[in-house]
Amino acid sequence: MIRMTKALGTLAILAVMSFVGTAFSVAAETEEGFKQLFDGKSFEGWKINENPDSWKIEDGAFVCKGNRSHLFYVGDEKPFKNFELKVDVWTEPNSNGGIYFHTKYQDTGWPKHGFECQVNNSYKSDPRKTGSLYAVKDVLEAPAKDGEWFTEHVIVKDKHVVIKVNDKVVVDYTEPADAKPGKDFTRVVDEGTFALQAHDPGSVVRFKNIRVKRLD
Repeated sequence: MIRMTKALGTLAILAVMSFVGTAFSVAAETEEGFKQLFDGKSFEGWKINENPDSWKIEDGAFVCKGNRSHLFYVGDEKPFKNFELKVDVWTEPNSNGGIYFHTKYQDTGWPKHGFECQVNNSYKSDPRKTGSLYAVKDVLEAPAKDGEWFTEHVIVKDKHVVIKVNDKVVVDYTEPADAKPGKDFTRVVDEGTFALQAHDPGSVVRFKNIRVKRLD
């Protein structure tokens, strides 16, 4: 009888977990105006530039660990200009990653186009923490924690960029009227696609539930 009660209890817990997971998935799918960019099971619509072994798919998430590599979204020929992008992210301790917007595919190297929204809750070698508009407007205190899922939300409207982490605004940036592309990096709010970053072999970052809403 005790064993049966324990078994029923376990089944009940599993049922609740399944329901919560399903509810979360359905909620994400039905966010008004948002389109899913990742099917949770394949690289369809995405292209890895270098070191493909740095990427895998596990439990419905892109998982990156390995030498520098970037995973570019190539599933839509129309570039993204004004949009809201939401990505659920999970980091291991001392991990670094990134989410790029207004970028474009390149075969190797750190992306020269667009902006990086930092993913770094405790990476010791870089003071720029999660939510930073990297090297443009930096966040020095991590707004999220390793070992748990958090949502990074990027809103771009014309020259105005807002970054939220778990619904808290951490960056509010308006590009100056006289901003010009630099010699090595194109850091002007323009248009392009998205990319995810595998930073180094010691970093493990997961990305899932990647969805976007155009604001054009």
